[in-house]
Amino acid sequence: MGKTISALYVETDGCYFGLPEVDAWDEARDARLYDGPWPVVAHPPCQRWGRYWHGSPCKPHRFELGADDGCFAAALNAVRRFGGVLEHPAHSHAWRAFDLSSPPAAGGWVMADFRGGWTCHVEQGHYGHLSRKPTWLYACGVDLPSLIWGPGEQRIHPRALELHGYEKARRIGMMAMVGGKGKTRIRNATPPAFRDILIAMARTASYKMEV
Repeated sequence: MGKTISALYVETDGCYFGLPEVDAWDEARDARLYDGPWPVVAHPPCQRWGRYWHGSPCKPHRFELGADDGCFAAALNAVRRFGGVLEHPAHSHAWRAFDLSSPPAAGGWVMADFRGGWTCHVEQGHYGHLSRKPTWLYACGVDLPSLIWGPGEQRIHPRALELHGYEKARRIGMMAMVGGKGKTRIRNATPPAFRDILIAMARTASYKMEV
């Protein structure tokens, strides 16, 4: 078995639950309270850091940028203290807010800060997600793997193509045609192959870091 890791801000009964030597922290456990000792894989909430941080286009300016009750700050602190990796959507405003360098879309690890952190841009579609799902990672105190870099192939839903034509189908993307109560869960899900890479990264942390 590998080293125990803690998976922070993960979905209840999601892909991190039930894995050997993975300590899963869902909303009920409140991962902001995490105080070690294991390296971490962190998926802090992204709603207030993304493109529509202010609310839906129909009702904009309902929310404040970065109003996540301190989740991102706590996740970043945990990665820096105990080693591990943090995942957020590409172009997350949290990078600028916390003085992290933005990674190139072409891929590859680049220095994120002067705290020993590294960052990269990778698409989860390469690892099994329904959409391309461009993602930024922040890692500290771990080995940095070579990932599948660069953009994936354009994905167009056949039903969207039938209803709307190529241009609109391309613009709205795959997830726009996924309906039902499980849409958000599907959108937010981490593909098992990508999850396993993040866990493997965290398990390479060999020391406790101090802020």
